[in-house]
Amino acid sequence: MRIERFVPYSFPVPFKTVFRHAQASRGQAENLIVAAYSTAGTVGYGEGCPRAYVSGETVESCLAFVREQADDLAASVRDAAGLRAWIETHRHLIDRNPAAFCALEIAILDLIGQTEGRSLEAVAGVPPLTGEFRYSAVLGDAPAWLFRAQFRRYWRRGFRDFKAKLSGDVGRDRRKLAVFAKAGGLARLRLDANNLWASVAPCVEHLAALRTDVFAIEEPLGVGDLAGFRTVGEARGLKIILDESLLRTEQLVALEDAERWIVNLRVSKMGGLLRTLAVAAEAQRRGIGVVVGCQVGETSILTRAGLAVMNAVGAGLVASEGAFGTHLLRRDLTTPCLMFGAGGVLGVDQTPLARANGLGLAIRARGLLPHR
Repeated sequence: MRIERFVPYSFPVPFKTVFRHAQASRGQAENLIVAAYSTAGTVGYGEGCPRAYVSGETVESCLAFVREQADDLAASVRDAAGLRAWIETHRHLIDRNPAAFCALEIAILDLIGQTEGRSLEAVAGVPPLTGEFRYSAVLGDAPAWLFRAQFRRYWRRGFRDFKAKLSGDVGRDRRKLAVFAKAGGLARLRLDANNLWASVAPCVEHLAALRTDVFAIEEPLGVGDLAGFRTVGEARGLKIILDESLLRTEQLVALEDAERWIVNLRVSKMGGLLRTLAVAAEAQRRGIGVVVGCQVGETSILTRAGLAVMNAVGAGLVASEGAFGTHLLRRDLTTPCLMFGAGGVLGVDQTPLARANGLGLAIRARGLLPHR
């Protein structure tokens, strides 16, 4: 296989509803789509979601990375072994540009799979995709009346696993979370603070005032404050989920008390599928739980990559987020549109994904806008 060129695109599709949390409010997708063209005319597609508050990236910085690295990648990568070698050689560069590289990498993996007649999993060296995958309901920081309405919609569809975004206002958060008391203990709840608090004491006080049963909280303090996270967890008897604070495999070394931690692995944030799989494998080896997360507004391209991670993690999977498809997006970029159904379940055995080459997705290319 020879790569001829990479072409970056945008897919600025509106959301059906605005999604809010402590760090951002979004009403449309802000993703980078990359097409990798082979000299034989085959096209692979990838996706990355640059978020300044996660990795410091912007769409503009991602475009610069693609343009700077495209020729070297095209000249260096012929197969999966060549891709892995490029990743190892350029790991520090990818650390600074994870979403940008993610879009390139998934496009290359898709292209390799199509060229070699192998699935995404076969190319990545993980077990074949099979079975059903269950997703959590994710509730943003909406006003209490809207929060309750969204909860009820999820509940009626059979969801029992929830993630809720905190606002930092005790009254607002208590009013929102009161709906879980009425669930009679049948719902499992984790919270996401998106780095709301600067110190331990106000965080612990806020969590105590919520009077709601939760099993974990994600990123309660500033990014990387592991000692503070640990103190919060001990004070409230909670597991701590690391998201922005866990980007690379070597950061797992600091998590000696494995039972305290869960890591949220988002493929775009981690710098692509292969790096995400490596972190997941090391987390499992250390006995640390894994959440496979997502960026708000992902299309089915990143959902497909996330499925490969979920499948590889298996019994070590604590929860999964994503697969919103056209539940959130006005339209998706692919056929099929990968999204959860009743109970948050997405079954793949009745889809062509496990038997298809590469991603196994048909791209609606007319929905893409070229970047100039």
